[in-house]
Amino acid sequence: MRRYAEVGQAVGGLAARLAGSRYLGMEIDQVRHAADLRDALGGLKGPLMKVAQILSTIPDALPESYIQELGQLQADAPSMGWPFVRRRMAAELGAGWQTFFAEFERAAARAASLGQVHRATALDGRALACKLQYSDMRSVVQADLRQLRVVLALYARMDRAIDTSRIYEEIAARLWEELDYAREARHMALYRGMLAEVEAVHVPETVDALCTNRLLTMTWLDGAPLLSLKDEPLEGRNAVARVMFEAWYRPFYGYGVIHGDPHLGNYSIRPDDTVNLLDFGCVRVFPPSFVEGVIDLYKALRDGDEALAVHAYEIWGFDDLRREVIDVLNIWARFVYAPLMEDSVRPIQEGGGTRYGAETAAKVHRELCRIGGVAPPREFVLMDRAAIGLGSVFLHLRAEINWSRLFHGLIEGFDADVLAQRQADALAVTGLRPGD
Repeated sequence: MRRYAEVGQAVGGLAARLAGSRYLGMEIDQVRHAADLRDALGGLKGPLMKVAQILSTIPDALPESYIQELGQLQADAPSMGWPFVRRRMAAELGAGWQTFFAEFERAAARAASLGQVHRATALDGRALACKLQYSDMRSVVQADLRQLRVVLALYARMDRAIDTSRIYEEIAARLWEELDYAREARHMALYRGMLAEVEAVHVPETVDALCTNRLLTMTWLDGAPLLSLKDEPLEGRNAVARVMFEAWYRPFYGYGVIHGDPHLGNYSIRPDDTVNLLDFGCVRVFPPSFVEGVIDLYKALRDGDEALAVHAYEIWGFDDLRREVIDVLNIWARFVYAPLMEDSVRPIQEGGGTRYGAETAAKVHRELCRIGGVAPPREFVLMDRAAIGLGSVFLHLRAEINWSRLFHGLIEGFDADVLAQRQADALAVTGLRPGD
């Protein structure tokens, strides 16, 4: 109940001010309103703050003043003060916790939705990042998920294009997992193994003796924000885009694993255009058959093989695959796969649009309303989020690459049995399993 009150008090007045400007002709200072919104959402922490983070990554989804302010939530959200940090660190490592570090900075280097990061120095001189979870986040997530269920139920009454029941289940499962920092440490070890041969991607290394379920201590990786590259020469922007394509899709096509949170705060860029991959709370492991279905759908669209397309959608978990449903799903699939079909250098999205997939999404929505809607399977949620999130990143970078050759370099010689064995070997040390 306290969480509901906080949400209403923090956001309600801001919403009323915006509504007043829209319907009553009241003047509103967009810059100030955007800053107030950032402070309100940042102060609330939890899943609601993640919504603001996602909005700020989509080009032109919001006015520039809002994008600038909400973008700060990616890596510069309002943080908790030193008394809070001191109590929380003592709760995780004991009263003498400061003796485990040569130095520990009082001010947070970064703050996000579920926790904040402090720079520290290990006794052996290594630069460290200490990710400390906020207090009582299980109650916060539970309250926000209850609100999300209510919102989705109201949405379903007004708009029947998407059945959100499975989407809710997937979001809830992933959010609960993100609270388990011991699990995130296993994800990090998994990614270090999968990307060990990709020299252009850097993954932090955990310091196990200084980790708990709510404290994750790892090596610090220096880097600049992605958007610092937006005015750099095309060659450098393309180099970073290639690395990020590898960082996300090599684990998927090689091991059946996806990093499901590709927002701007989850990577940074080194001076040599290599990439630091950060924040491994939202990771999903897919069965090899699902990966094979993703490749089969590409082949089906390329070759006009309707039966193979239906088979792929069935593998993904779609049901009620009527002719008209398949036609609508193919609209979206052709958009997502379009850069992979064309063996030439091109931007990720043709036509000069500044919002990745917006026009196609609107068309799909209209068609789904017409045919009575569709129920996306849980497995589809993170795959779609990764595709749209990365597409938005490539759009921000204005990258121009032969995406087809990158893709074919990852799927050439694909064998589901080989992937299954490779996945099993990689997961053996993590305790994870397909479907997690």
